Amino acid sequence: MRFKLILVFVDDDKTDALLDAARDAGATGATIINNARGEGLNKTRGIFGLELTSSRDVLLFLVEEHRCRKILEKIAEVGEFDDSSGTGIALQIDVEDALGVKHQIKKLAMQFDAKED
Repeated sequence: MRFKLILVFVDDDKTDALLDAARDAGATGATIINNARGEGLNKTRGIFGLELTSSRDVLLFLVEEHRCRKILEKIAEVGEFDDSSGTGIALQIDVEDALGVKHQIKKLAMQFDAKED
C-alpha cells in the first residue's frame, strides 16, 4: 500500500472544520500541531506598527495514495484557500515508507474488500 502525507497550514479557528472535511473525504485520522507561526509575502502590521500573527495549526494526514487528491481538494474547498490570501496552504508529499500503520492498513483493506462485493 502506498501513502502520501498531506500537510495543512491553517488558522486555528478552521481546524475542526478541516478535520471533519478530510474525514468525510476519506482520511482516517490526523496529527495536529498547535501554535505554529508563519508569514506570508508581507508581514501584517497592526496598531502602532506592531507585527500581528495569528495562531496557526499544522495538520498532518497520512492517507492512501489514491485518496489523496480528493482529500486535498476538499480541504482547500472548505478552508477557502483559493478565495483569499492568507487563509491557508495544503500540500502533499510522497511517503517512502511508514511504520506503525499496520492496523490502519488492515481496516482499509477490509473496506476495499467490502466495496468489491
